[in-house]
Amino acid sequence: MLTCVCWGMEMCEFSVVVEGRIVFKDAIYAKAEGGKVVVKDILGESKEFENSRISEVDVNSVHLVLSPLESEK
Repeated sequence: MLTCVCWGMEMCEFSVVVEGRIVFKDAIYAKAEGGKVVVKDILGESKEFENSRISEVDVNSVHLVLSPLESEK
């Protein structure tokens, strides 16, 4: 899950939370591609979350939820 800290209308910086733990801070970019989610911060540092997808975006609660990809049966 990404938890957003917004400073006015100018910028939102998210904390990436996986299984209740913050694993990446100050993310300003997130993209789901090819079975992974890539996040980046303002300085260009990035992290990939393999076998993940963006399952929910809630602007009012400023959350972006990451979930594991479901394996094909």
